[in-house]
Amino acid sequence: MHKGKVIIAGAGPGDPELITLKAARYLAMADVILTDRLVSKDIIAAHASVFAKVILVGKDGCKNGLSVTQEEINRLIVMYAKQGNTVVRLKGGDVAFFSNVLDELQTLAQNNIAYEIIPGITAASGASAFAGMPLTARGHSRGVRFMTWSSGKNKQEDNVDWKELAHTKDTLVFYMAGANWKELAAHFIESQVDENKKIAIIEQATTPYQKVHIYQFNDIDKITNNKFVSPSLVVIGSVVSLHQQFAWKKNATLSGNYFPDATRTAITNDTTIKQTA
Repeated sequence: MHKGKVIIAGAGPGDPELITLKAARYLAMADVILTDRLVSKDIIAAHASVFAKVILVGKDGCKNGLSVTQEEINRLIVMYAKQGNTVVRLKGGDVAFFSNVLDELQTLAQNNIAYEIIPGITAASGASAFAGMPLTARGHSRGVRFMTWSSGKNKQEDNVDWKELAHTKDTLVFYMAGANWKELAAHFIESQVDENKKIAIIEQATTPYQKVHIYQFNDIDKITNNKFVSPSLVVIGSVVSLHQQFAWKKNATLSGNYFPDATRTAITNDTTIKQTA
């Protein structure tokens, strides 16, 4: 039997035109596509073969119990590859930034399945470009740090040097922090961050729903809006101030979600995943 191959590819942060030519080429060749929630449906419509089996395996923070587990994703990758298929595992953003790619690579190596990794544009790069705030702009920042932050309930802040972060000249980008941005900001305020330093929350970056919200730390107590549409990215640093001068994309007037809230799936005995809502 012909041996299958798995392509792990980044789809970019939202705008369907930000996918790479290489990823688009493999989508056209794919027999099976396992796609995340944060992948534009227009990418599949434009580039996937009409004969490809498209399986939605997205996650929504596992908050509603409707997400497909990583174990099930691994199983599907192996099953379809061992059947001799070309399988594209399509991930939002770039495959190496805060994804479960290591689990999938380990699974592929353990099963002796050939694979290729195709990078994509990560959310931080797309968001900063579409918001007009270069992450390492000369005179503003000599470095950038990519981090995640959700909630202090799991005591992850115990391992964070908040005082150092509050006073660094680096640009700080926090993935998956939109729902808890005020808690995040509170750590900076408690660590005596410069009250004039700015924080940006960028909703649904690069999509038609993109909105950029910028606040100074000394004004945060006055902010009543505490919820932003997922995915939202938080940027802290001097470069945030560049948005006012160099923003080329206006905030969307549209409301709603570019990406579905969750991938509601039911896995049947024949491993076909069907949309239930």
